[in-house]
Amino acid sequence: MLNQYRRGLNPLIMAFCGLIIAAGAFVGGLYTGRATATKAATTNETQTTVEGVGASAPEGTVENKLLNFSQFWELWKLLKLKYYDDVSEKNMFYGAMQGMTAALGDPYTSFFEPKIAKEFSDSLKGEFEGIGAEIGVRGGQLQVIAPLPGTPAEKAGILAGDYILSIDGKSTEGMVTEQAVALIRGPKGTTVTIKIGRPAKVAASTDKQVKAAAEPVIKEYKIIRDKITVKSVTLTWPKDNIAMIAISNFNQDTDTEFKQAVDQVLEKNAKGVILDLRNDPGGYLDRSTAVAGEWVGDKVVVSERRKGKVIDEFRGTGTGRLKGMPTVVLVNQGSASAAEIVAGALQDYGAAELIGMKTFGKGSVQDYSEFADGSAIKITIAEWLTPKGRNINKSGIQPDIQIDRTAQDMDANLDPQLDKATEYLLRAATTSSNATSTKQ
Repeated sequence: MLNQYRRGLNPLIMAFCGLIIAAGAFVGGLYTGRATATKAATTNETQTTVEGVGASAPEGTVENKLLNFSQFWELWKLLKLKYYDDVSEKNMFYGAMQGMTAALGDPYTSFFEPKIAKEFSDSLKGEFEGIGAEIGVRGGQLQVIAPLPGTPAEKAGILAGDYILSIDGKSTEGMVTEQAVALIRGPKGTTVTIKIGRPAKVAASTDKQVKAAAEPVIKEYKIIRDKITVKSVTLTWPKDNIAMIAISNFNQDTDTEFKQAVDQVLEKNAKGVILDLRNDPGGYLDRSTAVAGEWVGDKVVVSERRKGKVIDEFRGTGTGRLKGMPTVVLVNQGSASAAEIVAGALQDYGAAELIGMKTFGKGSVQDYSEFADGSAIKITIAEWLTPKGRNINKSGIQPDIQIDRTAQDMDANLDPQLDKATEYLLRAATTSSNATSTKQ
């Protein structure tokens, strides 16, 4: 997500894969400020004044000959008149908004009712109450992108790639991400029951009893919600003055925390840096350009393409302090969006070796707009390209060295991806040292 505001509806450009489970439409925007009002035909018992809407579609958006908005109000009238039970006009209104976005068939274009819009906004501040997992939609089905480290979701056994089949007994068929978030989030101490379908490949590597599962394994988890505080950046020293900077997501605090980590890396004259972007679902675009900029300076980090044409380029905003530093970027299936932007840029410029598994493949741009009633809309407006023009969306980023970390590795506290990264950097440091000695 890019912390960039435009005129009008307070839009925010985003590079975020899904919603962290803690985790008003274009017509309203066009009609903002219109003073007229029309009365929708209803039963005699209930009269509804609808502000800012005419009988015709907004000029320039559709061919009026083919789309007559009076049919919308005729449907409204029939529902009010003939439906057997009381109807909520607010639900009908918001439902129509949700229907417009759902009709596009894009899982990242969504209308948020006020309550869900607030939850979405709060989830980006790094603190919320829920189970702590990133979810999205893939192939029309809700899926766990990644559980966040140390959260109830991870502790319960939820894995990246799990499909969410039901929430508290309610089927998720046809459910959009925001609806799932509203069901899963809740006060600390309360319980939510989630049924998942684990893909055969994941199940086979997780369960010693499952050697070659042909069908997904179904599991049910009762998870106690908790307060989730997401620390964006952590710095550790896994081996021999090798620094590891892990970014859990690109939130409001990432820029400051990352700069502090780089300060310490340079202070200790590290031999190399491991940038751990595994299970990082993304976040603010401007935070990703700041991080990448510490390696590539002000070079182009990512381009924005709309309708086949590159319309904008975003350059690094860091100061290039890590330029030339031997670097490995760790990625996996849970690395998405802003994390993929950083990984792709460093790979394209030869600034880092990528180790791990192919990334998620979420490379589209969302424009987030808030409305006066607190509702909001998130619209996919473009797609991201790496500096060399590679399309991130759906295809993901392929690592230079492919190596997995299975659930069995995690149970045994093994990390072959990290081991390979430290091995690579120590070898690079030795090579560099030998080259220096030869010159002398």
